[in-house]
Amino acid sequence: MTGQDQAIVHDVPVNVAQQPDPYPLFERIREHGAVQRVRLNPTLEVWMVTGYDEAVAALTDPRLSSSPVGVSGLEEEMAHQERTNVLMASMLVADGEDHTRLRNLVSKAFTARRVEQLAPRIQAHTDAFLDAFAGRGTADLVAEFALPLPMAVLSELIGIPAEGQPDFARLAVGLIMPPNTPERLAKGARARAELTQFFEPLIARRKKEPQDDLLSALCAAQSEARISDRELTAMAVLLTLAGHETTAGLIANGVHALLRHPEQCAALRDDPSLLPGAIEELLRYEGPVSRGVARFTVDPYEIGGVTVPAGEMIIIGLAAANRDPARYDRPDLLDVARREVPQQLAFGHGVHFCLGAPLARAEARVAIGTLLRRLPDLRLADPGADLSRREGILRGMATLPVVFTPQA
Repeated sequence: MTGQDQAIVHDVPVNVAQQPDPYPLFERIREHGAVQRVRLNPTLEVWMVTGYDEAVAALTDPRLSSSPVGVSGLEEEMAHQERTNVLMASMLVADGEDHTRLRNLVSKAFTARRVEQLAPRIQAHTDAFLDAFAGRGTADLVAEFALPLPMAVLSELIGIPAEGQPDFARLAVGLIMPPNTPERLAKGARARAELTQFFEPLIARRKKEPQDDLLSALCAAQSEARISDRELTAMAVLLTLAGHETTAGLIANGVHALLRHPEQCAALRDDPSLLPGAIEELLRYEGPVSRGVARFTVDPYEIGGVTVPAGEMIIIGLAAANRDPARYDRPDLLDVARREVPQQLAFGHGVHFCLGAPLARAEARVAIGTLLRRLPDLRLADPGADLSRREGILRGMATLPVVFTPQA
């Protein structure tokens, strides 16, 4: 079957991450086949992969590009992005040798040992944020816990000076905006530009006066990895993008899912040894990347029985693939004791697998485990409320009001 043979075009709104339950939409699309034509807005049609096996294949196939160079209708926008968006110099849109070169830089600086060393600090930050509201008996776990915790850890990891942390937090929160209005596009572009200006003098300072932090380690490895100053700044901005909103979404989405399934929450509270597997299940069930990641066809590309023409965009639906009934038994069921299942795809797969996954997992384990241990009767303030989602292309909670017995 060729791309032109596809008669059905499914509408997938750009704000799908903000919908209370986007999974029935993904399932309806998958019923017509694992690869389908979808409409993201009135002028943009792309291909969407909703099957697990097809998603893994697409994520690991070097014939698909991470950069939209040459994609029909995107040339003018690409030229603008190259001039104005520092992330275009990051490994997010790099392929082949360029991607390997950039990824090696982070791999040398962002080591498993560095993450392991952060464990006591993650626990200390977790306890401090929890202490601030534990005696009150009520809290908004997004504003008071899920958002500030990753920001505190990220600031310490990268090496943001105390005086710069308020500005860093403000810019990080505005970094990801849904591209559905000119105002939001402008806001996201402004945050990227300001964050670039924030990092440039800090990088220059770390080159002259290295500290025991990730930014200094990146600077030290820059010349060996043949990284330009713009690429180094892009790396710092990308680490901010990947290390804050995604982890905040994982924590908030995970706690929300557990509190909506009290029997699963109780099972995890009663048996903390389930926690590592439960984090994987929460990532599968309600991960922070909802719509998916983009790849682009350089040549005609066959996947899932469909031939996608050259110069097209493919959205690899990570959330959809994580609930593929062909791969998971009862995929819409949250089961913190789920065993012997394929690896969830919330962090991607293949050469672009998220380098920050170990840190995100560590933060989620400490955050969720500590909440359940210290607040044993934690529950939603209004179990029937339809809680809103954060603005952005990632899936996260805008608010998460909870109540519990005040703790000394």
